[in-house]
Amino acid sequence: MNASFETNPLLERLPKHLQQFIKPQDYDEYTPINQAVWRYVMRKNVDYLGKVAHSSYLDGLRQTGISIESIPNMYGMNRILKEIGWAAVAVDGFIPPNAFMEFQAYNVLVIASDIRQLEHIEYTPAPDIIHEGAGHAPIIANPEYAEYLRRFGEIGSKAISSARDYEMYEAIRLLSILKEAEGTPQDEIEAAEKRVDELQNDMGELSEMAQIRNLHWWTVEYGLIGTVENPKIYGAGLLSSIGESAWCMTDNVKKIPYDISAANQSFDITKPQPQLYVTPDFALLSLVLEEFANKMALRTGGLSGIRKLIHSKALGTVELSTGIQISGVFTNVIEHEGKPVYIQTTGQTALSYREKELVGHSTAYHAEGFGSPIGKLKGINLAIEDMSPRDLRAYAIFEGETVTLEFEGDITVSGEIITGSRNLQGKIITISFKNCTVTHKDTVLFQPEWGIYDMAVGKEAISAFSGPADVRSFDLITHVPTSKTIKAQKTPERIKLEELYHSVRAIRDNNAPDTLQSVFETLKADHPKDWLLAVEIAELAHKNNNHALETAVVSYLEQLKTVRPEVAHLISGGLELIFESESVNK
Repeated sequence: MNASFETNPLLERLPKHLQQFIKPQDYDEYTPINQAVWRYVMRKNVDYLGKVAHSSYLDGLRQTGISIESIPNMYGMNRILKEIGWAAVAVDGFIPPNAFMEFQAYNVLVIASDIRQLEHIEYTPAPDIIHEGAGHAPIIANPEYAEYLRRFGEIGSKAISSARDYEMYEAIRLLSILKEAEGTPQDEIEAAEKRVDELQNDMGELSEMAQIRNLHWWTVEYGLIGTVENPKIYGAGLLSSIGESAWCMTDNVKKIPYDISAANQSFDITKPQPQLYVTPDFALLSLVLEEFANKMALRTGGLSGIRKLIHSKALGTVELSTGIQISGVFTNVIEHEGKPVYIQTTGQTALSYREKELVGHSTAYHAEGFGSPIGKLKGINLAIEDMSPRDLRAYAIFEGETVTLEFEGDITVSGEIITGSRNLQGKIITISFKNCTVTHKDTVLFQPEWGIYDMAVGKEAISAFSGPADVRSFDLITHVPTSKTIKAQKTPERIKLEELYHSVRAIRDNNAPDTLQSVFETLKADHPKDWLLAVEIAELAHKNNNHALETAVVSYLEQLKTVRPEVAHLISGGLELIFESESVNK
C-alpha cells in the first residue's frame, strides 16, 4: 500500500476488493491555481458557514486538520483522523455505491482527490477534494454523526441494486466528468445528459440501493438540521458549495421535515436541489435508517428478497434459518403458496456460515452453480434443522442411508446420504448425497451423473443481500470504470498563468520578494479573463498597505465585473473577504 496511507491502521483492515479503488494522492499534481481555488472556497465557506452550518463544522475543521490555506495532504489527514477513529483514502471520481458505502462501514472516508476547475468554483457535479475533504471530513468529528455514517455504510453496502442501477452509475459518472472537464464539446455533454434522462425515466420500481442512495443524498450530502424555520447545514454537498450553501437558505428551496419518505425522493446530481429535508437532530437520522433497514431484504429475506437478487443479476447472498449462507448469482426460484421452495444459482457459488466459507464449499467446488430446496418436509410438522438425533434416525436421515425426501411444494430429493455438517448449535446445515436425483414435479433439477449433490438445510430464507457472505470466496478485484477523470490541459498560456499564481503564493508565504506590481501588469496584459489572481493581489496589497496598487487592482476588478458579469458575484465575494471580514478564522 502507498506509504501515504501507513499512518492509519484502519486502512490495513480494508479487504482487497476495496483497496482496488484507492489511488495515490500525488500532491505535486495540484497546481498553484488549484491551491488558489481551495483557498478561496475555504475562506468563503468559513466566513459564511460559521453563521449557517451546524456547530460541528468549524470544530471539525480544527479536529480533522483541514487547512484553509492549502489543499489537505492525505498523510496529514490520516494522522489526525486516526485520533477520532477514522481514515481517508483518495479515489478517482465516483466509485460504485456499494463500494462507497462499504468504505464507510470500515470508518474510511472516500475522497476524490481531484479538485474542481476555477470555472466551476461554486459547484461541480463531479466529486472533488473540496466536496469530500472540506464537506464530509469536518462533520465526522461529531461522534453521533460519525456512528450514523458508519452504520449507514454497514447497511447500505448490503442493499440490492437493480441491473439498471449500475448503468445509471456509469452514466452519471461520465456526465460529471464531461461537465467538469475543460473544453468538453457541448454535443458530448448533451448526449451524456440525454442518456441520464433516459435512464432516470426508465428505472422502473426503485431498488433498495436507489432508495438508500436517496436517503444518503438527502442527509449525508444535502441535509439540514434544526427546524424548518431555522435550519443549519450539515450535508457535505452544501458545505462544499459556496453557491448552493447560500441558495439553500433562501425561500426558493422548499424545506421538508425529514422522514422515511425521503427514500422515494429522487435527485438530479447536476442541478441545484429544489427541496431539502430538515432533521431535528442526528438521532432521527439513525432512527429512519433503522426503519428503512427493517424493510430491506437483508432483514426480511423471503420470496421477495430472492426475487430482488434475481432481478439484480449480480452477486448476492441468501441466508437460511440455520445460518448457512449461499453466495452467487441467483437465476431461479420455485415458489409454493407465496414461499420459496427451491433456489438456484448459475456459475461460481460458495457456501458460508457466519461470513466464513465452509470447508469444501468454495467457488472452485461449486463452479457450475448450486441449487437447494428450502422449507419443511411434506406431511411432517418438523423441519430437518429442528430434528433431534432420534428424529433423524426415525426418518432415515443419516450417513449411508438411501432416502427420498419430499419437501412442500413438490420438491423431491432422492439419493444416498454421504455426510453432513452442523452449525454451532448442532443443527444440520448441509447434507451431501451420491446417486442423487432432484425433481420439481416432472422437471429434473439434478441428476446422478452430475456428481455429488450438496443440499443446504433451512426451513426459510431469513435474509437476502448484495455481495458475498465471505469476501474471500470470490475474485472481486474486477472493477474497471468505463470513464476516467480528465485532467486540465497544460497549454502554454495556462503554464504562464500558473507561474503568476505561484509567484503570488510565494510572496504571501514570505518566500519571495514583493513583485506584485509586475505580476499584476502581466496578468492584465496576458490573461485578461482571470479574476481570482487579481483578488489575491488585492488582498496582499491591502495587507501590505500598498494603497496605490490596491486601488488599481480593485478598479480593474470592478471593470472586469462588467466584462464578465457571470463572475461578478465571485469577485464581490472575494473583495468582501478582504474589506468586510479581515479577521478570517485560520
